[in-house]
Order: sequence, then structure tokens, then C-alpha cells
Amino acid sequence: MKIIRLLIPAVAVLFFQSAIADPTTPLRYEVNLNDRADDQFKVTLHVRGLTDGNAIYQFASTAPGTYQIMDIGRYVRSFKAFDAKGREVKTEQISTNQWKLDKPAQVRTVRYSIAETWDTPVNEHKPYNMCGTSIEQDHVLINGQGVFGYPTGMQATPIEVKLNYPTDWTVGTALEKNEKGNFVAANYDRIVDSPILLGRLTKASTTVAGAQVDVYTYSKTDKIKSDQLLNNMQAMLTAAGKFLKQLPVKRYTFLYHFEDQDWGAWEHSYSSEYVIREEEFSKKLADNMTSIAAHEFFHVVTPLNIHSEIIQQFNFVTPTPSEHLWLYEGVTEWASDAMQLRDKLIDLPTYLNEQTQKIVYDKSLDTTYSLSKLGLTCYTDEGQRQYGNIYARGALVAGLLDIRLLELSNGARGLREVINELATEFGPNKAFPEKEFFDLFTKKTYPEIADFFNRYVKAAEPLPFKEYYGKLGINYIPAMDGGEKVPTLGMKASFNGSKFVLSKVPEALQKAGIQENDEWIAFNGTTVNMDNVAKIQADIKQLKAGDPYKITIRRNGQDSTVDATMQEKANIKQFVFEVNPQATPQQVQLREVWMRNL
Repeated sequence: MKIIRLLIPAVAVLFFQSAIADPTTPLRYEVNLNDRADDQFKVTLHVRGLTDGNAIYQFASTAPGTYQIMDIGRYVRSFKAFDAKGREVKTEQISTNQWKLDKPAQVRTVRYSIAETWDTPVNEHKPYNMCGTSIEQDHVLINGQGVFGYPTGMQATPIEVKLNYPTDWTVGTALEKNEKGNFVAANYDRIVDSPILLGRLTKASTTVAGAQVDVYTYSKTDKIKSDQLLNNMQAMLTAAGKFLKQLPVKRYTFLYHFEDQDWGAWEHSYSSEYVIREEEFSKKLADNMTSIAAHEFFHVVTPLNIHSEIIQQFNFVTPTPSEHLWLYEGVTEWASDAMQLRDKLIDLPTYLNEQTQKIVYDKSLDTTYSLSKLGLTCYTDEGQRQYGNIYARGALVAGLLDIRLLELSNGARGLREVINELATEFGPNKAFPEKEFFDLFTKKTYPEIADFFNRYVKAAEPLPFKEYYGKLGINYIPAMDGGEKVPTLGMKASFNGSKFVLSKVPEALQKAGIQENDEWIAFNGTTVNMDNVAKIQADIKQLKAGDPYKITIRRNGQDSTVDATMQEKANIKQFVFEVNPQATPQQVQLREVWMRNL
């Protein structure tokens, strides 16, 4: 996340401002969604008064909250500009994401077509589906950075969008309409921050703590309806209102897309969007959606109301990371669990088991990789390999910080209270200095917190679960014998960011033909990928020791299938949290405070 910084002296910025188009005249876009046959968005931009300061048309290289390179210019299929009489003005692509307008003052219309990201193959850096675009016969998904660009110098210019689409379609978005029925956004950042789902949707609405909440759902075979999801979310939304004291938004929109793939969710300031595999509606599905929604919904606090100067105006030209990714994602993930515990939506054993699962994930990655380093390298291939740990280690550290704050304040003030104070102090339009946040947080709390940040955020010292949870009268046991044997493949399979890799291969399987770091291609004839790996793992758990299986591996570009049998291993339970039946009154008292909103 970042702020645009022009590569010219500050004095020159003031000089050139007079040579840029009037920033109050809206950029008027029109998108034809009636022509969907070729999976391309046909976009027309109406402009007036462009100058040499607006000569570059910019597509996004990335987008807030994605922490990945997107290079949307790769999807542009045609790009032309025209003057007031319809004559073509020369344009030239000068980089992956930039087109130069030869005579910008003459330009009145820019027309381009841009392919959807879901079904368009690229060699690298494919945008996550929940951050991309899709065009189908019965629905369309628009994430702003995947469809719209802007002339340089006009990122802060108001935007108006006219969508042409079938009259029987429903539109879901957090954007408001003007008197002409067109969608409006304060600037380019806001249009990117406001996904649009339209088509054959269901809708449900409610009010939570004075805020209007809308749910829009596309379900490919109509198995899942908006009212089903909203009914299951009501308690979580109420819990969020209590956790935050009051909701910092007056309107919030959930956009759900259920089709063939599991991808996850993407948060925004006033909405969130979910791309999930469709299945029959069930309590398990609803609870899973509510759990994910709890995380995304809390982003109305961070980064909407607590964010660094890097995010205040985003740099869509060059990806610029923030050290405080732990705050935006780690604290949010912690809060999504804590608010459910404190409103009794989940019990203490469930909450503690969630901490166990996060430790398991943390241990599967590089435990020497600090949260600060992860934030600063999130756009690199190295950082992407560790990225998932921002939700695991990041949340674990936030939970420990909460305990430490409660201890230092004698139970009067935890992380929730400090976050709410910071949200009030800063808010949507005031950023904190990127380099000063740790000091700012420490001055607002206790001197000891500086040591906490140094050890567990800036550095990656082993996390003190035993010490900190002990203060709550909760024992932490790194490993214990579960008392029975369990079946296993006999080796470890993990995803390294691009493929599934086998490791810790025992001698028996080595003799069968499997080696360390072989790529895992298929199991019993079914190709393994991110979409089905969870199901394959579930199928493996149903097998017994001695059952045969076939595993296909790839080594040096050559595939081979190996016959193997399920192994057996001791059931060693790891990273166990248990309530201490001999906890002192002081420990019990702090635990009771920790389990409620103050």
C-alpha cells in the first residue's frame, strides 16, 4: 500500500498543477455489459480539458489490500482516443500499464476493451479471483482496478460510471447513484474500493447499530440465498457492533459469488466480496461464511479508520509496501475471533483451538520471518511465500499484545480499547506517520510495549504462549501424546506458493520411488490443485493404515505414479491450550476480563 509520489521536486509540483485538467469535472465512464460474448469490457471515457499533465492513461499495477502485483494493462485488448469530431488521436503504449495520448488537449473520448481476469491466461501474477473481473451470461463481477484507469494527475478527480446491462439484472455495490441513475465515486481510489456484482442476484437487508447492511448473492444453481446468509450473520454483526461500541460506517454491503472455485474474500471500506465454491446450503457453510465475514467486516476499523500515510492516497503506479500489514490483517483476524468469543458466539475451547491451528500454520513457514519484514516484502516472490502467515502469526501476536495490555493496565484496557481510541483519534481522513506508529502506540499505552514490538513484530523471537496464557490461568503444552495411533501418508505435503511439494519422505517410500522435494501431481488419479486439495486431504483421512494408494509425482519435468500404502504414526497433539484447574484467583479474574468487552 502506498501514496503517489511524483518524481519531480516539490516546487515543480506546484508549477505543474496549473497545467492539469480541472479536478472537479468528473471523469465520465460508460461500460457496455450487454455485449458479453467475447469476455471483454467495452469502456468509453468522456473527458474535456486534458493537458500535457494528463497525457498518460494509467492502469493499475496493484490495488489496496491485495498485496500482489496485478499489472492490469496486460488485459487491455484495444485502446483508442478520439477528438470532438470523432477523429482518432494517436496513442502509444509506453509500458505495461501506461498509454500515452499524443495530443491530450484534443481528446474528448477514450475507448478501450479490456479482458476479464478470471478466464484470461497470463504467465505470472494472476490476480486472485476475488480481486479480479468476470463476465458471464447471467452475471458480471467488476473490481474497479480491473476495468477502469485514469489520466495521470486525475487520481483524485470525481468519477461517474454508467453501466449498460440487462433490465432484469440486480446490482449490488456500496456506491451511491446520482440524479441520472449513474454510480458516483469521490475519486479513483474509491471506485477501486467499491466492487460491483450484478446479474441474477438475491438480496437481503437489515440494520445493525444504526447502519444499513445489504447482502447480495450470486449462486450458480440457486442453492444459496442472501436471506440465509444474513440470518446466520445477524449475531456476528451484533457482536461486531458491541466490540466496536458503534459502527464507523452508515452503510455496508456484502457481495457473495458462489460458483465453481474457492478463492476467499477481499475487504473494502464499505463492502466486502467473497468468491466461494457453491454447495448445498448448510449450517456448516453458513458458519464458515460468517467466520470469514467477521474478519472482512472488521476492516471498517483498520485500515479504513487506522492507516498509514502510505495508504491515504494509494500508489497504483508502483507497488509500495507498509510495515504495518500486521495491524491491517493480523489485528483484524484476532478481532474477528475475539469479538465472537466475547459475545458468546463461540466458546473458549473453540477459540483456543483456533489459536492452535494458527500456530500449526505458523510452524509450517519460516518462523524467523518477522511481521515487519513480511509487510515490507509482501509484493515480492519471497514475501508472497510467507504471506499467509500474516493471518496466523499476525493474529497470534495481536492476541498476545491484548493479554500484555490487560496485564499492564490491571484489566482496565486491552487491545480492543486501544484500537477504538486510535480509530477515534485518526479516522478515514487522517493518516498516522508510517515510521512513527510503534512509538505512537507505545506512548499511548506503556513503555513495556516498545519491547514487545521489538521482539515479536520487528523481530521474530519465539512467541511466549506459555508465559502469557499462563497469566489467564490457561496452560500451553507444546506437545503431548494423544494415546492412539493415526493413519498418515508417511510424508509431508506442503504448498510453496506455486506447487505442492513432498518432504520428510521415509526410507520405505524412498525405495518405492519418491524423493525429497518431488512435486505432488495427483492422488489416486485425481490431480491436486488449490481448488480440491482440502477435499483430497479429507479423503486421505478416511483411509486406514495399510490401505493402498497411488501418488503421481513430478521430478525434472517427468511424471511417474508410485504405489504406496498408508502408514501409521503416534498421535502427538501439538500446541495444546487447556484451562488450568488450579489457576489462582488473580489468573481467573484476568481471564474473565479478557473474555468480555470492557
